[in-house]
Amino acid sequence: MFYEPRNDDHGLPYNPFKACVVPRPIGWITTLGHDGVVNLAPFSISNQLSYDPPFVFFSGSGAMEEAGAAPRRKDSVVNAENTGEFVYNMATYALREKVNLSSLHVPPEVDELALCGLTPAPSRLVKPPRVAESPVNMECRYHCTLTLPSNSAGGVHHVVVGEVIGLHINDEAITDGRVDWLKIQPLARMGYMDYTFVNHVFTMPGPKGEEYRPGQVGETADAVKSGRAKAPTPVGE
Repeated sequence: MFYEPRNDDHGLPYNPFKACVVPRPIGWITTLGHDGVVNLAPFSISNQLSYDPPFVFFSGSGAMEEAGAAPRRKDSVVNAENTGEFVYNMATYALREKVNLSSLHVPPEVDELALCGLTPAPSRLVKPPRVAESPVNMECRYHCTLTLPSNSAGGVHHVVVGEVIGLHINDEAITDGRVDWLKIQPLARMGYMDYTFVNHVFTMPGPKGEEYRPGQVGETADAVKSGRAKAPTPVGE
């Protein structure tokens, strides 16, 4: 089949686009309003953008509440822009019900951390708290917002980009010096109302002659420059 997204002429009962870009990591974002109220929300359009320095993003849609009005920005977007800070928490399979609950549309004065029965943990470099139950938390400094147009009156998407200036990893999530995805079981969004999680990992070297390129797997800059960087131990299939 072939269809043009702007024409929505796929002929299927549901638009397949989101089901064709999968899996998508879920950015579980904590921010603070100027009144000090914590906001927690999951964003299934999120990812990392670069490595050195590290940048991540999350994208939230904004609905028009009345005809002719500007699309309302998500509370997470507003808070990140106004305060210049946010925390990107990793969503996991074990926390899936809490992640789902935190997607409720509630007034800005509602603290979703408390609503979901989650524990706020202090950050070191930013004011928004981390989700203590999450195995990975990235403290971020707001960088910019990219506003994407919409083909419908439903709103636009505000893509918030932040530089990761602090990274917390639970010690129990590290095995033999590496982040253990099988232990963490990161949660990801598929299409429709479907999700998945990491329960299998395999290692595949690069093409012949470039099986391993220094810096590709995240070695320290000093190790790469000195030639001390080594290929990682493969993960058993």
